[in-house]
Amino acid sequence: MNIEQEMYDRVTRFIEKRFPKDWGGAAIIHTEEGSFFTSVAVESANGSVLLCIETGAICEAHKFNEKVTHCLCVVRDDEKSPFKVLSPCGVCQERLRYWGTNVNVGVTTDDGSIKFVTLHELQPYHWTKAYPADELEHFEKLDLNLN
Repeated sequence: MNIEQEMYDRVTRFIEKRFPKDWGGAAIIHTEEGSFFTSVAVESANGSVLLCIETGAICEAHKFNEKVTHCLCVVRDDEKSPFKVLSPCGVCQERLRYWGTNVNVGVTTDDGSIKFVTLHELQPYHWTKAYPADELEHFEKLDLNLN
């Protein structure tokens, strides 16, 4: 089984367990070290403090200092609905870009198939292209591919 299919299987099983009824959503991250980190959206009565579904898993990768290779976010409308892959929002793309442009992310497709693309493919005109690499000192120190 390839890593993308394994991630999908793990995250959908997690959703079925964590959200047995009604809406459910979770994200899963895979790292270069072989770890899987799963997270859900932080719920709050105050909508301005909500975080994306992927945020917790991104924080876990940072906490353990592991390089993210893949990220996948999946939701369903209720327990009888099919699962849907959500492409990462712009904020999560920026968060994932910490590990470079070759991070593979699950994207929404017309036919509902599982498809991954690199951040570079998803956002080829990223704002960092406006700056010379030496001006992006923090990223250079991390030895990341910004092209």
